[in-house]
Amino acid sequence: MEFDNFVAEDSPGWGITSPKTGDIVRDAIKKEKVLKEILSYQEDLRAMLSKVDTVQKEVDKLVSGNETLQMYIDNLTVQMAKRR
Repeated sequence: MEFDNFVAEDSPGWGITSPKTGDIVRDAIKKEKVLKEILSYQEDLRAMLSKVDTVQKEVDKLVSGNETLQMYIDNLTVQMAKRR
């Protein structure tokens, strides 16, 4: 048996598919869209991180102020206790 003439010339072969030009363009557009979304999300995350840093600095200032006030209250309490 000879199968030399069996292979069809129109067929790309087993497991081989040739992508259509439209598919390549569509895939490229999808990838570009995903990349733009990722970059946008990164910018949003940077903005949120900046806001978090700002809020953390404010919290640190308030904590420091509260510690100072607590120390002042403790000192006043001790002074009032000594007077009695």
